[in-house]
Amino acid sequence: MLKTLNTTILILVSCIAFSQPAVQQFTNNPILKHASVGISVVDISSGRSIVSHNAEKSLTPASVLKLVTTATAIETLGDNYRYRTEVAFDANDPSRILVIGAGDPTLGSEVFSENPNGFFVNSLQLLNKSLSKDRSYSLYIVDNLFGYEGVSPEWTWIDLGNYYASGSYGISIFDNSYRLFFNTVDKKSCPVIVRTEPQIKGLTFRNELKLNNTGRDNGYIYGAPFSYDRALRGDIPGGRTSFSIKGDIPDPGLLLGETLADHLRKAGYKVGEVKTAREDYLAGMCSPLKAQPAYKVGQSVFTQLSRPLYEIVREVNVESNNHYAEHLIRTVGRNVKSDIYENALDAGIEYTGEFWKTKGIENISLQMHDGSGLAPQNAVSPKFLTDLLIYMHNDSKYSEAFISSLPKSGQDGTLRGFMRNTKYTGKIVAKSGSIGGVQCYAGYLSDGNKKYAFAIMVNKFNGTNAQVRAIIEQFLLSL
Repeated sequence: MLKTLNTTILILVSCIAFSQPAVQQFTNNPILKHASVGISVVDISSGRSIVSHNAEKSLTPASVLKLVTTATAIETLGDNYRYRTEVAFDANDPSRILVIGAGDPTLGSEVFSENPNGFFVNSLQLLNKSLSKDRSYSLYIVDNLFGYEGVSPEWTWIDLGNYYASGSYGISIFDNSYRLFFNTVDKKSCPVIVRTEPQIKGLTFRNELKLNNTGRDNGYIYGAPFSYDRALRGDIPGGRTSFSIKGDIPDPGLLLGETLADHLRKAGYKVGEVKTAREDYLAGMCSPLKAQPAYKVGQSVFTQLSRPLYEIVREVNVESNNHYAEHLIRTVGRNVKSDIYENALDAGIEYTGEFWKTKGIENISLQMHDGSGLAPQNAVSPKFLTDLLIYMHNDSKYSEAFISSLPKSGQDGTLRGFMRNTKYTGKIVAKSGSIGGVQCYAGYLSDGNKKYAFAIMVNKFNGTNAQVRAIIEQFLLSL
């Protein structure tokens, strides 16, 4: 027994001794001289720490936070959970068509290569059986499931209005984003706005864009949720007959209602008012008794089911889809607090911290302000991440679904260029995260018959994200 103990100690000391020069070389890189660096590498089978450097220090994770969001969602909702969007008639008014949102981020999404108008085509086909062309109808879009605080209050102004910072509501359509097309042929003038796809009624732009000769897209769309006034700043490539940038749809529920109304009108039906639940919801906030729903679900016409959750989670982790991630954290929140006047984002964040605490993972380092990692104020420690990764690998009944949702190094998604043409190509599955001054990776690394959970987090560095990414690659190769 003494011999076994001595061998274990020798192995542990050898691992630490071997790893420390690599850590020192990593942290002494001039680009990281003023940076905050945290590292945790843990043997999955034994739980033994192989490398630890500031492992309990809270650092900004950027999109690595999506690991926390997706793990919580799949653990809470199950890998086969599906969103259900229902089309029905109002029992109190047979001429009123209801669309009741469940927070599905995939309606009309371009992610799954399906007909983006499938929801409208299917709805029309089934409504045809019940509608009369001699009658006038109205539409009421119930998009209040998450309330109407669709973006984190900690998101920055430079992000608001852009597609990657779109709002998350009970109704989502077309990834809650649109394309704004320009003609930039005349390099001596400002870009000429041509159209948006889809067309959004009332949307206006203050065009302050300039043209560049670099071919790079540095164009930004600025605007607040539910505001139809947008400002365009930055620069985009000149000399193009068609160039587009993407922005967020100001009111997805209303656009869905107006799009469905257009489909019905083209089919010969009379459609008058198109309204969302927002006005009634806001009125209810000021009522001490909370207003009763302004509708009563009657005859159900059609229910649109989303893809299963494991496919949604894979999209979040492989492509770092902010929009889907924000819906997931709010879905978790609404799952535990059903009152639509409870803030779904806050509820999801609170539940997430408590959930992992019940799994024996210390959560004091976790500071969440969204589900996607876009808020600069988000923070988590490398140790929290490796603890979570070990739980999901060893103890979760959804282990396979979660691990298979992560992109492979050098092969797909946001890891397509990471560790390419090295001995670890295809042997790392992980989530990357990068915003200004932040570069992080966390996931699983396989080396022979050994497997490790790792988290490497670098904040406030000099140089570029690409340079830090290369330094991280060299560090992993040195281990």
